[in-house]
Amino acid sequence: MAGRGSRLRPHSLTTPKPLIPVAGLPIVHQIINTIAKAVKSRIEEVAFILGDPAFFGSETERSLIEAAKKIGAKASIYRQLKPLGTGHAVMCASKSLQGPAIIAFADTLIRANLEINTKADGMIWVKKVETPEAYGVVQLNSKNQIKNLIEKPKFFISDLAVIGIYYFKEIEILKNKLNKVLQSPIKSGEEYHINDGIIAMIKDNYIIEPGSVDKWMDCGNPSITVETNSKMLDILSKEGAELVSSEAKLKNSKIIQPCYIGKGVVIINSQIGPGVSIGDYTRIENCKIKHSLIQKNSIIQNVKLVNSMIGNNVHFNDSYKSVSIGDYSQIK
Repeated sequence: MAGRGSRLRPHSLTTPKPLIPVAGLPIVHQIINTIAKAVKSRIEEVAFILGDPAFFGSETERSLIEAAKKIGAKASIYRQLKPLGTGHAVMCASKSLQGPAIIAFADTLIRANLEINTKADGMIWVKKVETPEAYGVVQLNSKNQIKNLIEKPKFFISDLAVIGIYYFKEIEILKNKLNKVLQSPIKSGEEYHINDGIIAMIKDNYIIEPGSVDKWMDCGNPSITVETNSKMLDILSKEGAELVSSEAKLKNSKIIQPCYIGKGVVIINSQIGPGVSIGDYTRIENCKIKHSLIQKNSIIQNVKLVNSMIGNNVHFNDSYKSVSIGDYSQIK
């Protein structure tokens, strides 16, 4: 999670993208919880690869340490200070690369039963997509094993997109391959990719198999994140999650489920939902809001909103019907 999340600006300008709450919980926390529930063995350690400490500071570290603690694991914090690609990022956590491990990129949400074939040397989880030219895809052989990875193919090769979750039975093997990759010089603007290490494993006859997921939801930009928020609320509601805080206060208002309503939220003369998340201590007055994501400590008044994303500490009282407003903004 070392990137700056530029596609999610302005929301990622003040909060690291993986810590932005969706459906009431930060993205990276949800990924950790999903993997912890799916993996049958105990997770001993969660290693986080962060970027510049000036942006990913002590508050970020505390949040991540707490997320690891909740699943009974210790947290290790590493830094990628130069954006040299995913392969380089993984190698920044070199000290933790031992034994069986899962690597996950902190910008998507999934729902899946992550069944691990312990006979395989590795697994890459994929999802069938309609536009494979926009993704990295896997190519399979006749044994349903991965024989190649291709980034944004110009011609159809496969419609199985890599979602950014990997398993390695002995991650030292990937570490050794990536170590050799990093010894090769690169030109300005180029990067070291995790695929380089995986392809090297495949060439040495290590068996890498595909895994599948039921749901794959992106958090790349504000409009897609709002859509993901609605999907996650629907999923969590069907799973029986408690989404409305008992500390929320409603007066002459209606909640159309599924919605997430945080603690200390005050809603007056309003209709909220479906598909709305409202962070702690936000106040909503005289509004009609659906399919939107609103963070903490904001004041929203006299609006009809749909497909909107509003940050923390925002005061919004205007006639726009669909907005994307970053933290500490005022529009009256």
